[in-house]
This record gives sequence, structure tokens and C-alpha cells, in this order.
Amino acid sequence: MGGWAIAVHGGAGVDPNLPLERQEQAKHLLTRCLNIGISALRSSLPAIDVVELVVRELETDPYFNSGRGSALTEKGTVEMEASIMDGAGRRCGAVSGVTTVKNPISLARLVMSKSPHSYLAFAGAEEFARQQGVETVDNEYFITEENVGMLKLAKEANTILFDYRIPTIGLDTCSAAAETSLQMNGLPISVYAPETVGCVVVDGEGRCAAATSTGGLMNKKSGRIGDSPLIGAGTYACEVCGVSCTGEGEAIIRGTLAREVAAVMEYKGLGLQEAVDFVIRERLDEGKAGLIAVSNKGEVACGFNSVGMFRGCATEDGFMEVNIW
Repeated sequence: MGGWAIAVHGGAGVDPNLPLERQEQAKHLLTRCLNIGISALRSSLPAIDVVELVVRELETDPYFNSGRGSALTEKGTVEMEASIMDGAGRRCGAVSGVTTVKNPISLARLVMSKSPHSYLAFAGAEEFARQQGVETVDNEYFITEENVGMLKLAKEANTILFDYRIPTIGLDTCSAAAETSLQMNGLPISVYAPETVGCVVVDGEGRCAAATSTGGLMNKKSGRIGDSPLIGAGTYACEVCGVSCTGEGEAIIRGTLAREVAAVMEYKGLGLQEAVDFVIRERLDEGKAGLIAVSNKGEVACGFNSVGMFRGCATEDGFMEVNIW
């Protein structure tokens, strides 16, 4: 056994023109979240507790697209989704269409531990949240001025605007971006980067866990569900590894990306980084995405085919890094 390891992500597909100041903000947040996870692992907290703890922090900070700061639907509302999986016993929980739950990842954890089900959505998920007494807030809490501006741009461009977290004041590149030939499920998109958040952990006992949370796509249709809450697509954990994905949800769903990493490890005997590279290369077709992963041997890996991915990782032997490109 190789000790504990942790990785976090704040989304794949970063605008190459992202201002340095915003890059530093992202790195600072990822570092803070990594340190929270490291402290928890040093206190011998189980992997499943650590991934929830870290993703809660990412949901609470409005920088990335989850919880507060979530992308807005075409109606200007927030519909959040999240999933969590414990590799020990392959237990999982997921939620979609959540509009008032402050920390969707914790509701997903409750679905796993306090309900007979694996997945609850929309009104049913909200009702379960009230029954469980989790913290709820008005939908307005999740909406930021920046995202209101981005939704306006998306509507003007008549597209799903992927969210770069670039200040929208004076942004005149939208029309040019809208003319690019990028497509998602056959529909043109303006720019690419949904900043979903996620965390994967292997603890000192070799137990793997994964958690993913997102607001989805800017200007998405109401009721759209992406890969993040889908076990095997956006999130997967088993005895061998834990995986959290980010990027073009429709492509990740088609490629069952997270499960595929575990499958090639289990059935092809590939190592962790080898499995990640194989899946990014062979299973995304034309899609753009990235993922983070840990193995039960204490290894950590990431891979992406987009311009960049907000990510950070650390291992018990003192290795730690935070990168974007």
C-alpha cells in the first residue's frame, strides 16, 4: 500500500486568455481545498468523508461552477447536480435538479447513506433534503452577477455558452467565438469550459472514493442532466480506483469515462496513469474532457484533451502540485 493520495479539479477546458489574476485565484482556491483534504487524511478520516468535505468547500466558493456560482439555465435559474461514490462496497448517491440545497454533494451522500436509492432528482430530491434537515437557501443565493452577464451573452449568441470565468465587462469576443466550428451533440457552441468540481481520494487504508458537483451548462435547457451525477460517467469508485470527470458532459456520458478507467485497470491490467491516458485518447471521440484519478496503491493521475484543466494533487510522501495548463 502506498499511503494516501488526493486530487481535486475545478473543470477542464480553460480559455488560453484567462487573465493571470484569475489563474492565481483558481490556484489559490485549489490549494486551499487540497490542504483541507490533506489535514483530514492526516487525521485518518476515511476517503468518503474527505471527498465530501473538499467538494463542499468548492461548492461554497463561487469561483467554479458548482453550488454558489453555478451556471444558469435558459430560465435564469440554477439546477445543480452531484454524485459521490465509496469504492468500499461500491456504494453511491446522486442528485439532480436541486435548486435550494446549499451543498448538493452532502445531499448526494445522504441519498447513499439514508435512503434505499442511489439517485434522487428535482422535486423528490428537494423533498428528501427537507426530510433530512440539510441547509437550504433561496435560489438567488447561487446566482452571481457574473453568471447573469454570461447568460445574457449566451442568449445573444443563441448558444450554450461554456463558462470561462472571464469578466464579462467589455467582452466583445462572444460573436467571434460563436462562429467557431466547435460542436456538442451536433449543436454549435461558442467556447468550451464548464468548470465542474470534483475530488478523488485514497486513504491510508487503501479505500478509494470520488465526488463530483456542478451547475451544468450556461443557458442549458431546464431539466438537462449532464455526466456529473451519473455513476460510471462523471464519477466512479471501486476497490481499484476513484475517478472524477469534467468537460463536455454529453461526450463523457457516451464514453462512460469514469468507469472505463476502472475497467481497463481491472480487465487490461493497465496502471493508473496508463489507464487515464488510454481513456482520454480512445473513449472521447470528438469530445473534450479531463479527469482526475487515484488508485488503491496511493497513486494519483490526471489527463485531459482540452486546452487546460484546473487541478491539484498531493500524496502522503510530500508531493503536491497545482496546475492549469
